[in-house]
Amino acid sequence: MSESPLPTKRLSSLVLVGRLAQTEVDLEVLRREILKVVVEAMDAERATLYFLDQERQVIWSRTFTQAEINEIRLDIGQGIAGHVAKTGEFINVPDVTKDRRFDPSTDKKTGYTTRSLLAVPMRDKDGQIIGVLQILNKKNGQSFDASDENLLVLLAARVSMIVVSSSLGRRLIPPKRLHKQSLFRRDSERFNMIVGIGKAMSDVYDRIDHVARTDVTVLVNGESGTGKELVSRAIHVNSDRRMKPFVKVDCAALPEALIENELFGHERGAFTGADSRFKGKIEQAEDGTLFIDEIGELPLAVQGKLLRVLQDREYEALGGSKTQKVKARIIAATNRDLKKMVKDGLFREDLYFRIWVAVLKLPPLRERGEEDIRELVGFFLHRLARRYSKDIRGISPAAESLLFSYTWPGNVRELEHCLESAVVFCDSPVIQSSHLPLPAFQKLDAPPVLAPLSSAPAPTTPGENYEVLLGQDLTLDELEKLYIERIMGKVAGNKSEAARRLGIGRNTLGRKLKKYDLEP
Repeated sequence: MSESPLPTKRLSSLVLVGRLAQTEVDLEVLRREILKVVVEAMDAERATLYFLDQERQVIWSRTFTQAEINEIRLDIGQGIAGHVAKTGEFINVPDVTKDRRFDPSTDKKTGYTTRSLLAVPMRDKDGQIIGVLQILNKKNGQSFDASDENLLVLLAARVSMIVVSSSLGRRLIPPKRLHKQSLFRRDSERFNMIVGIGKAMSDVYDRIDHVARTDVTVLVNGESGTGKELVSRAIHVNSDRRMKPFVKVDCAALPEALIENELFGHERGAFTGADSRFKGKIEQAEDGTLFIDEIGELPLAVQGKLLRVLQDREYEALGGSKTQKVKARIIAATNRDLKKMVKDGLFREDLYFRIWVAVLKLPPLRERGEEDIRELVGFFLHRLARRYSKDIRGISPAAESLLFSYTWPGNVRELEHCLESAVVFCDSPVIQSSHLPLPAFQKLDAPPVLAPLSSAPAPTTPGENYEVLLGQDLTLDELEKLYIERIMGKVAGNKSEAARRLGIGRNTLGRKLKKYDLEP
């Protein structure tokens, strides 16, 4: 069967949907966008995207155009779509009344009349069937012809690539794990690329859904590594601004002297070296979203200007006199305790109350439970195995227990990096405890203890540790270097978490890491 070229307009639409699949969009929105393209391309009245549940031997769909019911569920082999899922054939039925395989039960529930249909299988890169793409009734009243067959096969291949690249994809691959997991709880993850099935994450999904419908200023609060940027992007791509820019400014990554310029921009001649006009992040965001990461690191002098942006929706660039209007929606994130910072005089109280309107508190991984860790492990292993072309089929019970017992100071980011290391060094289908770069045992509330610097017997109390260190005649810089090095090791190199534990700003920590040559 030869492939018909896909019209440029339709191909462009599929490319856009493919890009959408790489974002944190609501999965139902993603599926509806896919079907909009399919219906337009095929000139059909309706389309349905079925997914295969291998464990339960059914195909199901909540994704259809102009549907009158919430869900369709068919056994493998039931109806035309069920037959396609079972055999892998593509089936063209010009008149359903003359085909005994046609199941009229869905028509009876919806009141819709199916006259003709075309159904083709969707497959992953290994050729495994993951679902069925079906279209109903050509709009011109005729039946689907050979060119329609060719086009739908091509579309199904593109759709399969899009689906597999989403977080839904791993749930459609036939499970190969050593012990069963809840691989097909399709209501548990509302947003693509955000994984979690417990109540804590369910509450986060609900809050994302609520704030995404509005233009309210949002503060995303949580420990480093909990996914603050991921959630902020989810708010953006599920809002009416999704086709506009998402612009990020990281207050912790910029020297204090540059943050103001980065946010507000400057006019030509504003300072020595300003040879041309520079558009700040606020202007770059246009009608989209400005994401201010680590807002707790924002210098006090700049906080007042940001307050004006949020309150009056206007500002002036450095060296400029023209007042510019702010069109972007503002989302801020921090791992700091802003209320405490206000008490300590490090954060403006008026700015605190201005951004403390719609707050999304992200739970640390240690509070999300074993079920969420198991889901995250499945998601990351699926993605990492594909990235490194490894045949990783699962994780041993001992390795899983080790992951459950660890407290994850670096949260989800640390878990991902841990599993990436394991995948890289694992040469077998199953990840073992030895592949995980984690301590074999960790007390939940164990205080940090500095190791002795000589061959003397290890001290047993903090006081003895202190005496040993004094006995080494170390300089203050040497002591500070040792302590920073130890804290960085405990948080697996997570700078934000290390800065929090040390009680200093991330910029200050960055300077000290550079000073002591401790940069990872």
